[in-house]
Amino acid sequence: MLSDHVNRIVDARVNDPGAIAAAAARRVRAASPLGDHGKAMIIAADHPARGANGVGGDPAAMADRFELLDRLCTALERPGVTGVLATADILEDLLLLGVLDGKSVFGSMNRAGLAGSVFEIDDRFTGYDAETIAAMGFDGGKMLTRIALDDPATPAALERSARAVDELNDRRLIAMVEPFLSVWQDGRIRNDLSPEAVIKSVTIASGLGRRSAYTWLKLPVVAEMERVMASATLPAVLLGGEVKDAEAAFASWGRALKLPTVQGLVVGRSLLYPSDGDVAGAVDRAVSLL
Repeated sequence: MLSDHVNRIVDARVNDPGAIAAAAARRVRAASPLGDHGKAMIIAADHPARGANGVGGDPAAMADRFELLDRLCTALERPGVTGVLATADILEDLLLLGVLDGKSVFGSMNRAGLAGSVFEIDDRFTGYDAETIAAMGFDGGKMLTRIALDDPATPAALERSARAVDELNDRRLIAMVEPFLSVWQDGRIRNDLSPEAVIKSVTIASGLGRRSAYTWLKLPVVAEMERVMASATLPAVLLGGEVKDAEAAFASWGRALKLPTVQGLVVGRSLLYPSDGDVAGAVDRAVSLL
């Protein structure tokens, strides 16, 4: 299966690059970002473009592109999985493999805030733009929006996110904003996951742009989620992040999914690279929470 993937992708990229646009044009779009269970179950795979390839103790786990694609194909074929979030290189590979029919597709937009860099907050839009997301027939775009009150690059980062929100709203596409209140510690950016910090990030992100009709939030699951989710009326999806305690993570996701504005999950590494290696089992368990 893996060798078939490799051959099909490489042959198209070398001999028929136009096959990507053709595959996008004939793709069967999802009727809704929500599945039959009424919630979104989106698989995220945009980490490598920010240089964040590590999972667990392996700093290069996601750097093997063919293994990542194989795991993505396994996840996307599981019942209840509604969509995928990734950068152009990965989404175009998946288009060539023909696995995106009936799925919602979200393009990752700003990836310049490379993990561990001194310019991490200056997260410029080096991935998808709203025009291309619309042209590809995708459902929306996602932007990481980290707010560091002690970093002068923050206002420009907020302005760029607001512009992307505007451009997606103008096209009636979902603007998926992933906000964090962030701080510099020992030369690295750390996200403050206290309820107070997450609430502040939610209220700032909710006000980005001249319209909010198509704005969704992508939020971490933290303590006091009832209070966190009461800080906005915008639809929200829960991010998974890297999970150290699977039992605790699934339990917290299950509780948060009952809150009225929560529309589903957007999970990547913890489902694609579970500790036991069973991608299908991890995805099925996440779907069962919906």
